[in-house]
Amino acid sequence: MKNYFFGILCLVSSLTFSQEVYRRTLKLMGSRFDISVVAENQEQGDSYIDLAVNEISRIEKMISSWDPSTETSEINRNAGIKPVVVDKELFDLIQRSIKISNLTEGAFDISYASMDKIWKFDGSMKEMPSEEAIKNSVAKVGYHNIILNEADHSVFLKLKGMKIGFGGIGKGYAADKAKALLKSKGVKAGIINASGDLNTWGTQPDGKDWMVAIVNPINKEKVFSWMPVRNSAVVTSGNYEKYVKFNGVLYTHIIDPRTGYPSTGLLSASIFTANAELADALATSIFVMGVDVGLDFVNQLKGVECILVDKDNKVHTSHNINLKQLNAK
Repeated sequence: MKNYFFGILCLVSSLTFSQEVYRRTLKLMGSRFDISVVAENQEQGDSYIDLAVNEISRIEKMISSWDPSTETSEINRNAGIKPVVVDKELFDLIQRSIKISNLTEGAFDISYASMDKIWKFDGSMKEMPSEEAIKNSVAKVGYHNIILNEADHSVFLKLKGMKIGFGGIGKGYAADKAKALLKSKGVKAGIINASGDLNTWGTQPDGKDWMVAIVNPINKEKVFSWMPVRNSAVVTSGNYEKYVKFNGVLYTHIIDPRTGYPSTGLLSASIFTANAELADALATSIFVMGVDVGLDFVNQLKGVECILVDKDNKVHTSHNINLKQLNAK
């Protein structure tokens, strides 16, 4: 449902004090993670990063639908059969996901994992699927069929063959949890970048804000603008490289879980808000909604802003975004 691409977000940090920022890049949750912390020395920096890695790995063991031993896999195996009692942390994440589904009227839906994979974006598709095939592909998708019982923290998927997945919210949640853990251990500043799901806190060693550059999704050497990121999250959804084109319409790989049709009209959607979990889910939702509906939706949300790049490479922003344009050659 969602593809995270690192190129849209380029962090700019101070070179003068760079010896105090310690970084590590590694693969977690099947994706690239870049973890940066401000520390007094390499040993301290490494120990902080190890804490973040362990926390992200813990979350992966909870939410993975590929690992048959996880509670998420147990929920999916018992779809249409019986409720599954899960840990409160997973229950709460599912509950929050359903609230976001209600807020976005189904543009975000963790039951998207039930969708039949009838669209292919590897160049092999020669014609559009039939309307019937598209309709049938989302027959088991629907967050209303996720039944939660707060009394025993059980989760029941009503339809046989139904599945949930956290591809549209899991990395943002992991970034939030890693940030919270590091802050609790006294780490004064850092960045958790989960393949474009980015969460920051504190400042650079010289006291300046971390900066995020919004890059042209068609030409990542060009920068549209840059913004300071102050103790908040930025998540970008979209990838213009994965699409199919039929009858002059470009269909991206991000599929609307309500209809089964790929999204059209946007190349990227960047969301700025307090936490990466919400930003993660909203970035996917806004991409599905499109420019007009997406902007109207974000402008009604307190503490949420967005930058959208449409199919014509035109930049659109929510009301409170103040872009500083760069000369992007």
